[in-house]
Amino acid sequence: MKTFNYSYPVKVYFGKGSAKEAFSNELKKYGSKVLLAYGGGSIKNNGIYDEIVSLLKEENKEVIEFNGIMSNPTYKKVQEGVELVKKEKIDFITRWRNYEYLFY
Repeated sequence: MKTFNYSYPVKVYFGKGSAKEAFSNELKKYGSKVLLAYGGGSIKNNGIYDEIVSLLKEENKEVIEFNGIMSNPTYKKVQEGVELVKKEKIDFITRWRNYEYLFY
């Protein structure tokens, strides 16, 4: 095995208003196109979707959706996401599931 260095810094925003603070602080570092990735649609039922899209638009981001992502996505589903990222020239990916989210 070849040697390598790996760094995985993590910044966690937690609590009420944390999504707004995270977007405000972190999205300035990236371009305008954001991929909003989510599963079956529960984020639309519980209001998170509207909140997140609104916050992204406040930061002048164009939102591209990638939905239907299962808990353990298949290779095919991952490749669909890769193709969408390439086609749309995505600058930033955020994944949401209920009140959990990740930034990539």
